[in-house]
Amino acid sequence: MKRILFAGILTITALTVGFALDTHPTDTTALKPKPVYGKEARIIAFILDNNHYRKITLNDSLSATILTEYIKSLDNNKTFFTAQDVASFDQYKLLIDDFTRAGNVDLAYEIYATFNKRFNARMQYVLKNLVGQVFDYSADEYYETDRDKEPWCKDEAALNEVWRKIIKSQALSLKLAGKEQAEIEKALRERYERYGKSIQQFNSEDVFSMYMNTITEAYDPHTNYFSPKAADLFKQQMSLSLEGIGAQLQTENDYTRVAKVILGGPADKSKLISVNDRIVGVAQGLDGEMVDVIGWRIDEVVKLIKGPKGTTVRLQILPAETGVNGPSKVIKLVRDKIKLEDQQAKKSTINYQKNGKTLKFGVITLPSFYMDFEAYQKGDPNYTSTTRDVQRLIKELQAEHIDGLTLDLRDNGGGSLAEAIDLTGLFIKDGPVVQVKNSNNKVEIGNDDDPAVAYTGPLVVLTNRFSASASEIFAGAIQDYHRGVIIGESTYGKGTVQTVVDLKRYINDPKSQVGELKITFQKFYRVTGSSTQHKGVDPDIKLPTALDPEQFGESSSPSALAWDEISGTLYQKTPMINEKTIVNLNKLYQDRLKTDRHLQHFAAEIDETRKSARETTISLNENMRKKEIAEAEKKRAESDKLNTTIIGKESGTPADLLEMEDEYLREGLFVLGDLLITKIG
Repeated sequence: MKRILFAGILTITALTVGFALDTHPTDTTALKPKPVYGKEARIIAFILDNNHYRKITLNDSLSATILTEYIKSLDNNKTFFTAQDVASFDQYKLLIDDFTRAGNVDLAYEIYATFNKRFNARMQYVLKNLVGQVFDYSADEYYETDRDKEPWCKDEAALNEVWRKIIKSQALSLKLAGKEQAEIEKALRERYERYGKSIQQFNSEDVFSMYMNTITEAYDPHTNYFSPKAADLFKQQMSLSLEGIGAQLQTENDYTRVAKVILGGPADKSKLISVNDRIVGVAQGLDGEMVDVIGWRIDEVVKLIKGPKGTTVRLQILPAETGVNGPSKVIKLVRDKIKLEDQQAKKSTINYQKNGKTLKFGVITLPSFYMDFEAYQKGDPNYTSTTRDVQRLIKELQAEHIDGLTLDLRDNGGGSLAEAIDLTGLFIKDGPVVQVKNSNNKVEIGNDDDPAVAYTGPLVVLTNRFSASASEIFAGAIQDYHRGVIIGESTYGKGTVQTVVDLKRYINDPKSQVGELKITFQKFYRVTGSSTQHKGVDPDIKLPTALDPEQFGESSSPSALAWDEISGTLYQKTPMINEKTIVNLNKLYQDRLKTDRHLQHFAAEIDETRKSARETTISLNENMRKKEIAEAEKKRAESDKLNTTIIGKESGTPADLLEMEDEYLREGLFVLGDLLITKIG
């Protein structure tokens, strides 16, 4: 029987906003917890203590971590609390475990009350003293946008200085965009008036949800509390029914950053927006006013970007390749639904000449490991699944007489575990694919029991940092069986399995809605015994990457489960790939890196993007900023010119590969050609 487990990475962005501790607040308008929240907290603590994979209890050590993370979630940029505020909260750092088990969540609201007080005071100061100020842009001073590098401000005077630099930086950006002083003042005033109103819309459920997520995520980053509202959103995401631009967004300091572009969505199809781009403005329609969203909460930015299918949204972005010091640009996207068919496997072919031979390669793009669970459970023999679709596409490609196959798993965040196992079975005779261990150390083996093999030719698998979970199971098995060559970036490193628990099973409260708990309860291991957790799958041939593992992937979370290993299981390697093959392919890749202008240019662009991403200090000097923008524009123009030159003059490569803008796929096909010729030779 097919086991239906979800093995993917899917996140709901938590609402974020924070509090001096007073057990008897005098403000009668202060947010207060509903009685049901205490019941939920107590049940969640019980479930975590008894069912989470890590088998740890909510204790003093976790309490200290939770307090730190809750403060951070409220004041991520250290621009509202002072060091004295933070020190005053320390008296509670060993009590959160006790309070939670007792069903007491008052602390979250008391701390939030202090945040709200500090926030309102700060907005009044900004609006009264800063937005209308005429700054001296000739002074040689800088603002550090990465506030994690900075300590908490020691007092209000230090906070005033931080905010002076924030407003000065934003005013200078507007000035460099051609705004006059009156326009700058108007834009900044509207921005912070709107910002102040957005925080006032924060409700009791938002505070509880944020607080509970700091508790659950102390166990691991994929254990989350879903409020009733968030649970509905999660179900919408699972059914792919959301309408928007198809991008996953995160808050990074004052900016909204693109964390992932979803395959098949408007952002992906437009090719106008990339991972690490920063969104600084949003406008509706073709001529709507551009709303500056620097400093906004992520959920407020998402509200502006989301919208009905067919409507237009314009985004002002700071491209990743030029960073915070580069020029912005405005792009236009038409919102659409991310349909199931956009997430289904697709095929294409490409011709390639190698050593006088004309080769035809097949490419199958696989955005997710999907399966129509409802149809399967009803016994429908024609249910839709990843394996069925890929098997059909392979047959179609074989009818076109392909010489090799590339399976593209980039940005594939996972999905059905059963499909990952079955898909692997299309390329190996039979045997174990993955080991799954639960919190009681019981190990189950996921086997491919079908001896039939759909494809026996040369195989390349493309991965990137956002290939996760089920993708890592498949890529790891292909690598362990020596069945194909893995090319690209190291994968995400999500080697855990979650299940969703409806808290209604434990709480009988007809007057109140309750949320759900997504909890980690199992862990994946490769057939070798090595975990896919944290480290992910390292490719056989590593391509240039702009992504820092400390910022992207499982390793970016301090609460992520550690990598470990268990005993391997017996399996039979194929004769397709060996160590000598990998060494030879890497040598050919390195040779190409020395001679292929296209690849050299790509590597140089990646290096420049990495440098821009690491640059977090902004000059507040007008002439310096102008110089930085001019240099960024010059580099972009030179890059565009060089791309045109390479395409126009380089010889010896067929046009279909030469003109391919997707350098990862281009290089994957080159490696596939090397692999094929090596085998033929």
